[in-house]
Amino acid sequence: MSNNFSNKNLDTLKPENLNWNSVQSDMKNKLGMDVYESWLKKINFIDEFNNYILLSVPTRFIRDWITSRYLDQILQIVRNYRRNLIRIEFKIIDQKIKTKNFDNDESLVTSKDKISFIKDSHLQYNRIDPNKRFDNFIVGSSNKLAFEASQKVSEKISLYNPLYIYGGVGMGKTHLLNSIGLELKKNYKVMFISAERFMYQFVKSIKSNDMVKFKEYFRNTDILLIDDIQFMNGKEAMQEEFFHTFNALLDKGSQIILSADRAPNKLLRIQERIKSRFSGGLVVDIQKPDYELRKKIVDKKSEKLNDLYSDQINIPKEIQDFISSEITTSVRELEGAVNRLASFSRIYKKIPNLSEAKIVLKDLLNLTENKVTIDLIQTIVCKFFKISKNEMLSSRRSRYLVRPRQTAIYLTKILTSKSLPEIGREFSNRDHTTIIHSVKTIERLKEKDPELVENINKLKNQILYNNKDNEI
Repeated sequence: MSNNFSNKNLDTLKPENLNWNSVQSDMKNKLGMDVYESWLKKINFIDEFNNYILLSVPTRFIRDWITSRYLDQILQIVRNYRRNLIRIEFKIIDQKIKTKNFDNDESLVTSKDKISFIKDSHLQYNRIDPNKRFDNFIVGSSNKLAFEASQKVSEKISLYNPLYIYGGVGMGKTHLLNSIGLELKKNYKVMFISAERFMYQFVKSIKSNDMVKFKEYFRNTDILLIDDIQFMNGKEAMQEEFFHTFNALLDKGSQIILSADRAPNKLLRIQERIKSRFSGGLVVDIQKPDYELRKKIVDKKSEKLNDLYSDQINIPKEIQDFISSEITTSVRELEGAVNRLASFSRIYKKIPNLSEAKIVLKDLLNLTENKVTIDLIQTIVCKFFKISKNEMLSSRRSRYLVRPRQTAIYLTKILTSKSLPEIGREFSNRDHTTIIHSVKTIERLKEKDPELVENINKLKNQILYNNKDNEI
């Protein structure tokens, strides 16, 4: 891989054996023009390696959206051209700052940036994200100590050494490490790497008989940030090298910052002496966000999206409060919930109501005790229309029975994974063509009957969230 990219090259570089224009054309055909124009058009090709390609997108939001929804399909399209490719890596390159970063014909890895990455490896792209800063990290009681410790280290290195931050997935650990790196790279040589990539580079250096260069790169940095240290398990030889690297950096006064999903003494298959070193500095945890912090995060995220798409997105306060109350697991899931509703608003050009929001977010909410069954749907629909289940399942075709029956069949189709024959059997062995007719009838009536739409939303709400708060 060449170490010299100009601003122009970064936008136009194409590999000899992978025609990115053809890939883009295939993405349009397979995923549709709307998806392509909204998301995939923003992908730029950077470089191709032995078994993966490196692409760029302008923001973390776009990267996360593409990764969660379209990555498998994009990889399948790319593999039509190169069968040996097994994964896709993304680099975030903000178009606004690209000129600033690449206006000289310099390497992506440059001493000017004071960020060290090993040449000719997938560590070469800049892991530090300019969008993850201290000033946009939202602080609450659950993460205040970790935030303040991170700021102190950024002001005076070796104050806490090492600084060990742990917490569950999606709590903001990487954001804090990134913020530290951004602050310290102004005056120090910074290396930011995941434990998984450290292991990869170690193994690669052994295979290429290049351990001298490995030691040089990792021991000559001023600041070493390692994310997800829990993955550095097993591999005794690798842990041995890490132990000596760790000690060498401490001896020369370099700052080490680590993140993990658990406390040092809970790490599995990691040497006791390494866990002891981790515990020798400051160990802080990030707990699950409380309601006040969740509310601040949802408000801030909604405000940011409203500023970006003021004519398309406006998440009501009622829904913001609902998200803050119901999604309690992690910060990442809170942000993901807001992103989903924002996308719903953009795609359907409408503000979602609470019932629609619950449908969109159903997999993020706690529905373990509310599994949707056909029997539950039939019971709730019968109660709503004030008929008995025997009447609904009978062969009678009275109007006051037909509409509830069709409604129950429609809700069964959209809220369960049952096949048409299975649904037919649960409705007194009706033929699958009757099921299709019922579903199409309700879909047609919804287009011109607002009252029916409202009733179906109420029914969805109670079926999915069958509790007293949602009584119809």
